[in-house]
Amino acid sequence: MLKTIIIILLVIIIGIQLFRPEKNISATTPPNGISEHFSVPGNVQGIIKKSCYDCHSNNTVYPWYYNIQPLAWWLSAHIKEGKKELNFSEFAGYAPKMQYHKLKAIVKSQKEGWMPIDSYLWIHRDAVLNQQQKDVLAAWADSMAIDIKTRNNLPDEPQRQEPD
Repeated sequence: MLKTIIIILLVIIIGIQLFRPEKNISATTPPNGISEHFSVPGNVQGIIKKSCYDCHSNNTVYPWYYNIQPLAWWLSAHIKEGKKELNFSEFAGYAPKMQYHKLKAIVKSQKEGWMPIDSYLWIHRDAVLNQQQKDVLAAWADSMAIDIKTRNNLPDEPQRQEPD
């Protein structure tokens, strides 16, 4: 009985290797890419490419373990979720109000330290941002948000009341 179970599990593990998700790789420069329409200084572009683009753009650099199922499925789901939240390759296609909110979320993510996420940093040690890099990214995103808000005459956000 144990031998049959092991054989069945082995067949399943080998079988799932045949079902691979589509890779998130674009062969062209994205026409709505953030750096195509907005001022992104070289140091900020370096930070974003190193620590954000794998999950938040149309070009992921895949690790070796992407070739093993079910890890590839997990990574693909994670990338889809990241791109749904923010896609630097499609940023200029967002409405100005959304651009503003995405940039403010970048500021918040760096001040609170929840991006890049820990599970990404476990493997991608080079994506860890030091405090100076976080400050540079947050300052750039904040100045871009203010610029977008001013240029598009967006209304002020209502102030939230903090509970006592």
